[in-house]
Amino acid sequence: MRIHVVSDVHGRADALRSAADGADALLCLGDLILFVDYSDHGRGIFADLFGPEAASRFIALRDQRRFDEAREFSRTLWTRLDGEPWPHIERAVDRQYAELFAAMPAPAYLTYGNVDVPHLWAPHLRDGHRVLDGETAELGGLRFGFVGGGLRTEYRTPYELDEDAYAAKVEAVGAVDVLCCHIPPAVPELLYDTVARRFERGSEAILEAIHRTQPKYVLFGHVHQPLARRVRLGRTECVNVGHFRASGVPYVLTV
Repeated sequence: MRIHVVSDVHGRADALRSAADGADALLCLGDLILFVDYSDHGRGIFADLFGPEAASRFIALRDQRRFDEAREFSRTLWTRLDGEPWPHIERAVDRQYAELFAAMPAPAYLTYGNVDVPHLWAPHLRDGHRVLDGETAELGGLRFGFVGGGLRTEYRTPYELDEDAYAAKVEAVGAVDVLCCHIPPAVPELLYDTVARRFERGSEAILEAIHRTQPKYVLFGHVHQPLARRVRLGRTECVNVGHFRASGVPYVLTV
């Protein structure tokens, strides 16, 4: 069975349409929407609402880890719009989801990323789309487990969880052949982004599950330019499946 795996789609509906070509199934490990584009400051929800110069300023503050200033800057921008900011964000997110799920091949097995908004997915799912979070599925005679979302960070993205809640999902999945998650296990080489020059947050619960159950593979994304794309822990191959927005190319898994 040939399985294609993508993560960190961030608005690439054009490439998503062909992501399952030649495959029996597609796995999507989350982060479908594009809120800000660190490569092209003129793209994404923030730039659509406030323009590329404002997006550049917001990104610069976040890059410098001046998070309070970034939040205050964004608050001043939101005052230009009517009402609270979240309805404006949700409408923009919903428009992106409409385009992305229309492009999503089937069959597809999906879990959420840290920037996703889970309650907005359901209206856009089509036949053959199956969402799993803390759940398992059988593919090619193997048991696949799915753990979506991320852990709490200074970025305050929409689907960040407390450690206990995240660990409970990992525990619910149990022993599997392939563990699919959005964030990596807490292994430094897998967490360091060489372009952003910072460590992203990984999961100790996933790392503990690897040591305890030794799945054949752990597949994930989240870190766009990792120091290491693959690390072996015992019999487990830990693989960053790549930044799909940048590459437009899925990772290929044959089982």
